[in-house]
Amino acid sequence: MERAVDTGRAVDTGGVGRRIAYWRERRGYTQADFGRLMGQSKRWVQDFEGGKRQADPRLSVLARAAQVLRVPLEHLLADGPPDRSAVVAAPAGALAFVDALYQYDALAHPDLRDEDPPSPAQLRRRIAYCCEAFQACHYAALSRQLPDLLLHAQRAAASVPVQRECEAQALLSRVFQLTASVLHKYGQAAAVQAAVASDRALAAAERSGDPVQIGAASRRVAKSLVQQNRPQSAVDFAMAAARRLTGDLAASGPLGLSTLGMLYLNAAIAASAQPHSTAAVRTAMGYVDEAREVARLQGADLNEDWTMFGPTNVELYRVDVLMRCEDGWSALDAADGIDTRDLESMTKERRAQHHLTRARAALLVRRNDDAVESILEAERFAGEEVHGRRSGIGLVQDVIDGTLVPSGRLRALAERCGLRA
Repeated sequence: MERAVDTGRAVDTGGVGRRIAYWRERRGYTQADFGRLMGQSKRWVQDFEGGKRQADPRLSVLARAAQVLRVPLEHLLADGPPDRSAVVAAPAGALAFVDALYQYDALAHPDLRDEDPPSPAQLRRRIAYCCEAFQACHYAALSRQLPDLLLHAQRAAASVPVQRECEAQALLSRVFQLTASVLHKYGQAAAVQAAVASDRALAAAERSGDPVQIGAASRRVAKSLVQQNRPQSAVDFAMAAARRLTGDLAASGPLGLSTLGMLYLNAAIAASAQPHSTAAVRTAMGYVDEAREVARLQGADLNEDWTMFGPTNVELYRVDVLMRCEDGWSALDAADGIDTRDLESMTKERRAQHHLTRARAALLVRRNDDAVESILEAERFAGEEVHGRRSGIGLVQDVIDGTLVPSGRLRALAERCGLRA
């Protein structure tokens, strides 16, 4: 049995290296990152986690590791860290449009045999309704509408005359894009289906020949590549699409500029998912600056093709990228620089994501009370982003893990998320 001794205290530390490796990986730290935060070398971390060093670690070292990893010390001293993989599964509504995604023979669907295919105008109205529901975080309403819309859009694309095929494929791509965006909300629980929807969105967009839809679908593919732990492939894909489409998008006015700017922002998010280094951070922030220049050309925050792209959204992404690069203080400084009125002009979904990002940044710098405030603000107008998402519940659990004495508000928040504080 291994023992940890510090000022006379003895603690059972069997497997401590393995548990530190577990929590280091959950926090997204490389061994070099963790070593730097501990004031040690990467080799020290490798030996520590491999059991070749610190066979009798001092309790002060373990306490510092717990502080860096934002977990109670007990998580490093006992087996069985909490398994959050089953906290939130994709809800029944999501499963319904997963089923619709795999309904290849839309023409023969029993509920549609006696119906005429919807017209482009009808599809546009239904797409608009679903996109508005997404941006308002009305996911229950969206889950009721999207499966049927998927079937009808596929049926319309399969039955239109040749001269209207491009339009039908563009609309079908938009429906697949929305499906991918919803599935991305559920993380790894729906990552495979999100990738399928993204690929189908791009295939339909390419058939349409519409550069806006090709660019928009390419964003979804890039995000799916990040979820598949292929961040460099995601960067390459997004930037290849941007280079290929720049001329056509720039000539399409605000609609095209919004699409181009969002490609740069998706490249920034993908770059921030790579192992952290000065070069990686510089690259990610460079893409944010490219998007800022596009936003300057566009001139204002616009909801073209449901992007909410513009100067404010670029700054929201800057905060997100800094947080993902583990620079919590810079992320909070950038967040403080965003005008409250500009933030309020964003959609509920975008504002909620920003408040949760700010909470993660506050947690990085151990401002746990501020993290709770940001989560509660997101919950105030977008409860499903907190209670119904694996990432939201995981964030609340992280705050709990890093709080010695949870406040009454934190305990109440934990209860609403199905957790114990």
